[in-house]
Parts: sequence; C-alpha cells; structure tokens
Amino acid sequence: MKTKLTALCALSALCGTAAAAPVAVDLSSWTAEGQGTWTNAPDNNSVVQTVNGIPGVYFNGVDSQGQALSGTIEVQSTGDDDYIGFVLGYNAGDIANEDANYILIDWKQGDQNYYGGLGRAGLAISRVTGALDDASGAWWHDAADGVEELARANTLGDTGWEDLTVYNFDLVFTEGLIQVFVDDVLEISLPGVYENGSFGFYNYSQANVRYGALTQQVVDPDPVPLPAAAALFAPVLFGGAALRRRAKRAAA
Repeated sequence: MKTKLTALCALSALCGTAAAAPVAVDLSSWTAEGQGTWTNAPDNNSVVQTVNGIPGVYFNGVDSQGQALSGTIEVQSTGDDDYIGFVLGYNAGDIANEDANYILIDWKQGDQNYYGGLGRAGLAISRVTGALDDASGAWWHDAADGVEELARANTLGDTGWEDLTVYNFDLVFTEGLIQVFVDDVLEISLPGVYENGSFGFYNYSQANVRYGALTQQVVDPDPVPLPAAAALFAPVLFGGAALRRRAKRAAA
C-alpha cells in the first residue's frame, strides 16, 4: 500500500489535499432551522434529531469551503424510510429563502410516491435555489420547485440506508469541487461552482437519527477530481475519519 501511495503522489497533486490534522467538532454553537428537535450529546460532538417532520437543518454558521467534515450517521430506529443527509454552502434563513443557493446531499431508504412524484431510494446531490419545504422539491427533487438534482451516488444511487447501521462519511467542500465518501467509498465527486457557506446536517421526515464522532480539517482549496484508479486510495488522502479508522485497525 505504501509503495502504491508513493507512486500515486508522484503522479499527481493529491497528496497535498489534506493540509491539517482533523480536530473534533464542537456542536454547542450550531443552529437549527426548519422543523426538528436536535439534541447534542454531553460532549457536544454528536447530535440526535428526534422528530418525524418537514425539512430541517442543523448548521455551523461559518463559511466552510476548504474544509473536510468526517463522522458517522445512523438511523436509530426501525420505523419510517425517509431522508437523512447534509447541506453545504448553507446560510442562515436559507431553508425559507426563495433566492437560496446551496447544495443538498440527501439519502432516502425506500421508494415512495408523494407530491406528484417518486422520492427515490438512494443517495443524491442537488442544488437548492428556493425555499425547502414539505413539497415536491424536497420530496423528489423537482427543479420547478427549487431543487435540481445534479447527480446520484456511484454505488448507493439507488440503494437506501439500513436501520440501526452506522455509516462513516467524509465530505470535502471547496469552491470548485464537492466529494462524498461513505464507508471509505467515493460516492460523489462533482466539479462545479459552489457558493461559500456552512456545513450542516439535514433531515426530512426521519426521526431518531444520530450524526456523530465529528471531526473537521483544512483541505487543499482546489483539490484534483479523482480518476477511477485514484479513488481506490482516496480515503487515505481525503478522509480524516478513514485515516483514523485505518490506524485503529492497524493497532488492533
């Protein structure tokens, strides 16, 4: 593995991506908007959303481009099959803002028709350009209602999350690139032009979701989109959580 990584670094700028060590995220200053009850753990490093309701977010309130956020996500119940996920480039008040411009990453457990369209199982990334409510935009990514789907995940695009299962995630957010890893697999790598704004957690109609074990680190402001071969090594280069998990396994 070390030899392969050394060769990869010699051929690209990928090794410059992780510019600082990850640090634990303190959620005590984060803010909730929309519907939802978000309860921090005593150490303020994880939060549980307990309400089955309309869309809601819990966000850090600071510009977060050039950062990577890592942690875990788990639905801690066996009821319902709706949306969990994240927002990037979010600003205060955007959930009701008709002129919003931020990114939504949402993951639904099962297919379900509602509001005139199919809410598909799987992980997707969309651009939100309007108010996000209990309506067709949030439910099935209706561009006419302000939610334009940009892409679906490589392997989880039509696969829902499982009940009582802990997933590891790593998000990379820069002005020109968003990347999403789930369990060390690169699911989304999408170049584009993205507005600065907050990291946040997203929930739509799914109770008892824990977002936890959170760390954040600075990344290269202009990371290189990964070719298919390089994606095999991406968690080592991009994901602080993945790096720590490998270290733990090696120690064990």
